[in-house]
Amino acid sequence: MARSTTHQICIGIIVLLLVAFFYVPNSLFAESPVPGEYLERAREVLGEVPLIDGHNDVPWQYRARVNYNLDKLDFASDLSTLDPPMHTDINRLRKGLVGAQFWSVYVPVSYEGALSIQATKEQIDLVYRLNERYPDTFKLALTADDIERIFADGKISSLIGMEGGHSIENSLAVLRATYELGARYMTITHWRSLEWADAATDAPIAGGLTPFGEEVVREMNRLGMMVDLSHVAPSTMHAAFDVTEAPVIFSHSSAYEVCRHVRNVPDDVLKRVRENRGIVMVCFLGSFVSEELRLWEEARSAERRRLMREHRDDRELVERDMRSWRERNPRPDATLEQVADHIDHIRDVIGVEYIGIGGDYDGTTSLPVGLGDVSTYPKLFVELLRRGYSDEDVARIAGLNMLRVMREVENVAARLQRTRRPSEATIEELDAEVRSGPDADNEGN
Repeated sequence: MARSTTHQICIGIIVLLLVAFFYVPNSLFAESPVPGEYLERAREVLGEVPLIDGHNDVPWQYRARVNYNLDKLDFASDLSTLDPPMHTDINRLRKGLVGAQFWSVYVPVSYEGALSIQATKEQIDLVYRLNERYPDTFKLALTADDIERIFADGKISSLIGMEGGHSIENSLAVLRATYELGARYMTITHWRSLEWADAATDAPIAGGLTPFGEEVVREMNRLGMMVDLSHVAPSTMHAAFDVTEAPVIFSHSSAYEVCRHVRNVPDDVLKRVRENRGIVMVCFLGSFVSEELRLWEEARSAERRRLMREHRDDRELVERDMRSWRERNPRPDATLEQVADHIDHIRDVIGVEYIGIGGDYDGTTSLPVGLGDVSTYPKLFVELLRRGYSDEDVARIAGLNMLRVMREVENVAARLQRTRRPSEATIEELDAEVRSGPDADNEGN
């Protein structure tokens, strides 16, 4: 009897499963797309809207590896096989469905005077030569309309962004010249504070922006060069918002409340981004993404400093003990999902209309699991779709938000150029009082 009852129960369960399979409306199943369907949706969006990445350091890779010799480093080959590997090449850009790339024409903050200006021009020249060497892939873009036209032609827009105000060597004339060469944004500082602007990763000098720093922002507005606030101190962020008449960008920064790295954007600044109609282009650099990794790197640096003191700077002993420390303290990984967490946070604080992508590929060796090179961008948008972002949301984050910012910057410039002449101000004239003040001797300490 028990065996007969069990048999009947099993038959009943099978019947219920068959009924569910054949008669439950298909719409219920459609509410939970499989991963492949998310990928198809992501590809459809990126086929209609150019994916615009705000920051890639390929130009510096060409300088550091081959002294700008394109014959020695073929961008059409597989550069993942190099030692160390590069994150970017033409095939992987195509696989990642990239529609427009801001190439960073970075030069180190240690470069000063004529060397800084020369190196910046050499970096810009490299972008032009990549376009010329690979005309079927790249074309120079200077405006939002250019990006859309180049994307419609099936090519990737090459755009130029300067990284650090040290590149203009305290000269508005040099700023104007770099704009004429094609630079469409300038990061106000890099890792070191300038005498006219404070960086997030250095002691303050300027108290945000000095009068000359404010004039730099005004002249960038007049030119139509986007003001990039990645790398700057919060005081500089707020000072720039107080001055600018055009939307600002963060070309490669994430959310401070998710990962408390000083390079990320605090919530009070995020709210000013919304008021300003700017954009935060979320960065993939590991310690900007993962709080666990940031804390690990902080602890590693503290341990190295301790060992340097203990061993009286004996490098061999320091490295021996650091290996032991790393064995006891495994390095945590940043992940693609954590990058999506930053996007979630910015969306929740100010809305999806103010988010973009700024991977920082080839500018770091620390990338999240799942986002190891430029071919992996679609995976991030798959994750966003999985989290409930709409196709329209993905289109905005991928490129529409940046196109909107660029057009508004261009419109402000057109208005200002009708009413404002190029600035004749110099740092000596504007900041003389700042530099001769009571604390002048202690600046930068």
